[in-house]
Amino acid sequence: MLLACLPGLALAADARAQLQSFVDRVQSATGQFSQERTDAKGAAQKPQSGAFAFQRPGKFRWEVRAPYEQLIVSDGQHVYQYDPDLEQVTERRASQAVGASPAALLFGSGSLGDAFDLQTMPDRDGLQWLRAVPKTPDAGFVHADIAFSDGLPRRLELLDAFGQVSRIVFTGLKANPDISSGQFRFTVPDGADLVKMD
Repeated sequence: MLLACLPGLALAADARAQLQSFVDRVQSATGQFSQERTDAKGAAQKPQSGAFAFQRPGKFRWEVRAPYEQLIVSDGQHVYQYDPDLEQVTERRASQAVGASPAALLFGSGSLGDAFDLQTMPDRDGLQWLRAVPKTPDAGFVHADIAFSDGLPRRLELLDAFGQVSRIVFTGLKANPDISSGQFRFTVPDGADLVKMD
């Protein structure tokens, strides 16, 4: 009787189901993010903030705007990381850079179970949580915890191989907007060095 009065709770899906629904139904999205990182000793680095966009399969744009600028763009074939301060662009094959990365969890396509062991975690902070553990030892991180509500990702907490923890909060997320294809094209800026990691 109580659940009948609270349809939101009655229909609430666990994080694993919400992640699969997000991958299946949301083909593109835009939003903002804020990110904090602490090292293995608990010391905090400067927080970052910026905007992101993605379009399946495998296209995304991750733009850090503060406290310094950095841009990561994937056109689905290659991933470009641009550091304006260093005037350097790093290019990698998308399959190498994204395959078992946290980006693949949210921006990729296909079967998540092929690359990750997925474990439902207890609810926390009013959110449903899921832990993704990469199946390959060279993924660069130990596990990623993703929080969902209302079918959308709200937080990502990543533990890397060096004991650093990155906490990312997503805000203003819009599902399935029209996004210009130019958002996912990258041209090396004049004067910048290109380093190919293939």
